[in-house]
Amino acid sequence: MNNESFRSKIRAVLDEPETGPTLRRFFVNTMFDSTFVILGILIASAFSSEPSLRTVIVTIITSSVALGISTGISVFEAETMEQSIKMREMERAMLTSLEDTHLHRISKLTILLLAVVNFTAPVISGAITLTPFLMVGDNDIQLAAFISLGLAITILFVVGAAMGRSGGRNPLAQGARMAVAGVAAFMLCYWIESML
Repeated sequence: MNNESFRSKIRAVLDEPETGPTLRRFFVNTMFDSTFVILGILIASAFSSEPSLRTVIVTIITSSVALGISTGISVFEAETMEQSIKMREMERAMLTSLEDTHLHRISKLTILLLAVVNFTAPVISGAITLTPFLMVGDNDIQLAAFISLGLAITILFVVGAAMGRSGGRNPLAQGARMAVAGVAAFMLCYWIESML
């Protein structure tokens, strides 16, 4: 398959009325989930009394990849079921099989695209929040942790603002709400960690 053919197929998938909103919804949900997971990782490893750089890095990487695989596979399976139901309903309405048609191929590509987007969201979140630890190294893990925390809250703000803009709401207010939720979650989990 050449690049032009692939691009035209992706364009056809994105032209489907349900694809854009579904992609946005899944990406936002997965980005929030993965960023909140990373907040928990920062509390348990980077903000602990004896932080280990290797533990922080390995935990962020493995958690991001595991969450990416989990959400990617769950979306793939759920969308396979949904697309299968949709195709069967269309076949009943048209009184013909749609196997190996343009519609069938677009349906399969839609499933794949949604799964890939859901896999990449936690990986993106993990890569962004991991960067300070890779740059600072063993020199100052606490500083890297605070920078990583700031980046995690920024991710929540940016995704919230994008969600607000696409939903016709105030982007700054929506972004601020998501950032405040992140700060509140961090403080709550930090308090829980200090009690244990």
